[in-house]
Amino acid sequence: MPLTEDQVLEALRPVMDPELHMSIVDLDMVKDISVRGSRVAITVALTVAGCPMQTEIRERVTAALAPVPEVDDVTVDLTVMTEAELNRVRDKMRARHGSGGTASSAATGQRLGHEEGRTNPFQDPTSRTRILGISSGKGGVGKSSVSVNLAVALASQGHEVGILDADVYGFSVPKMLGIDHDPVVIDDMIVPPVAFDVKCISIGFFVDDDQPVMWRGPMLHKALEQFLVDVYWGELDFLLVDMPPGTGDVALSMAQYLPRSEVYVVTTPQPAAQRVAQRTAYMAKKINLPLRGVIENMSWFTADDGTRYELFGRGGGAMLAADLGVPLLGQIPLVPALREGGDVGRPITVAEPGGEATEAFGSIAAEIVSRGASRVFRPELTIR
Repeated sequence: MPLTEDQVLEALRPVMDPELHMSIVDLDMVKDISVRGSRVAITVALTVAGCPMQTEIRERVTAALAPVPEVDDVTVDLTVMTEAELNRVRDKMRARHGSGGTASSAATGQRLGHEEGRTNPFQDPTSRTRILGISSGKGGVGKSSVSVNLAVALASQGHEVGILDADVYGFSVPKMLGIDHDPVVIDDMIVPPVAFDVKCISIGFFVDDDQPVMWRGPMLHKALEQFLVDVYWGELDFLLVDMPPGTGDVALSMAQYLPRSEVYVVTTPQPAAQRVAQRTAYMAKKINLPLRGVIENMSWFTADDGTRYELFGRGGGAMLAADLGVPLLGQIPLVPALREGGDVGRPITVAEPGGEATEAFGSIAAEIVSRGASRVFRPELTIR
């Protein structure tokens, strides 16, 4: 029996768009199929011209047809979707997860002012997403490194994970994840890039690396609002928010937009860092965000002979946890590869899967999962 176009289409159905994470067949990206004997030519429409994933798409399409015995040669041509086709893609993605939609497609959740009726999916009472706010009292304690590696550790344990880089003055998460391309924008929907199974959005995608962000509170508030409403997050199990160090506007915005957030404080063993971190913890309590635990970073350095050196002292994380009445979830060793991974965009949880630091992040991730959500948001009980 000769090969048919329908058979080719079914063979391509498992092929996922690397950025949209839906079948290229279901998204109507396959525009033309030509079968001439054992030679197959396929035209695929991309969401944007110059798509950074076009090589990946070609390879996935070719690989999907390789097992088909009637196919000896595959040619993949690329074109770009029209505006009407992009709108249909957007609608299909929203319909799939029911998130980031308009008032007609999502009737629950807090409606955000300038979004003209679009809802905050993370306030939907049916949302399964746990919001983890990763905070620190000051810079330099490795908060962003902890956020990134904790996100990767959660993803490696089978969870759907996103990370929101809310540290707008010191954004670094995209670089740490090795993401070198911008999000895909489909009409009014932003599709976040994915690295190591972690979706990521950051102000760093929208400004130059060397451009300072000089924003007052309302601008920060608006940026967080847009990242929650306009970004297509899908159905996440966890959304990690890499918060700016110290206390300030972003924490206040989280209390308003993400009232189910859980706050985790990153500190180092030295008493000075512990005292500063206390202020962040007290801030969380003042704005009614539950404090769930302490993570101690740079706890020790292990030499080649196995000797541990506590370069920054000891006990700061345990003291802070005891003072706050929360658990010390884990201690992260000081490992050169942790810093190196952040510089080259390959987190240590990927680069050294059996390493000491990776095991520590895995243990902390498992502990967070086992403890469950701190509260269930019920909008019908909100005092108005």
